[in-house]
Amino acid sequence: MLREDDEADHAHPHPHTHPRPHGSHRPTGAGETVTIEQKVLAKNDLLADRNRTWMTDRGVAAVNVMSSPGAGKTTLLERTITDLGGRRPVAVIEGDQETRLDADRIRRTGCAVVQVNTGAGCHLDAEMMRDALTALSPAEGSLLMVENVGNLVCPALFDLGERAKVVIISVTEGTDKPLKYPYMFAAADLILINKADLLPYVDFDVEQCARHARSVNPDVRVLTVSATTGEGLAHWYDWLAGQR
Repeated sequence: MLREDDEADHAHPHPHTHPRPHGSHRPTGAGETVTIEQKVLAKNDLLADRNRTWMTDRGVAAVNVMSSPGAGKTTLLERTITDLGGRRPVAVIEGDQETRLDADRIRRTGCAVVQVNTGAGCHLDAEMMRDALTALSPAEGSLLMVENVGNLVCPALFDLGERAKVVIISVTEGTDKPLKYPYMFAAADLILINKADLLPYVDFDVEQCARHARSVNPDVRVLTVSATTGEGLAHWYDWLAGQR
């Protein structure tokens, strides 16, 4: 069975504080860490609210796209931008630890794009989002696609001021990913099961994965797509059209 390494989802150094979801385990006596994490989240949420107001005032709808590395985020964005064909202004914020490779791919579609390199950081935050918005200055009424750093843990915890969160899981990953990374899937407004064209060659149960996702997020919508062949993308485009 073709399968990506689960360790890749969270294999990075931790030079900064990671706030944890309420109720997560921590050692006794970690009160100072809790206080720091609360302050980090409080500052981030304040900036996220300002981002949200700024975008709402301009009719910009931001969609935060998250996944593990290699799930197909950039390929999906390339296909989406091309297929939408200028029906609506689209801009992209690319988040990566290093390189401008994904931004260069998006730029070749003719779409406005700005790259945010996080260095050792494993996610985008509201301050990075604010700086990217300033640099990008998306047109009024734009659809703003934010490709977050490839990671199924940290990005779920940081509000960017986005309209909606989308989580992509590819069929080359495990069917049980929603159970292993529940906070990410619980935060999602939409889950895309990508690389459907590979289903004949891998051990992946679409219906079981959807059931796992709904066990942590009962109301989440799940779509099966292939960014390569175009399968299921019409439903993805319909969903995007509703993000105003």
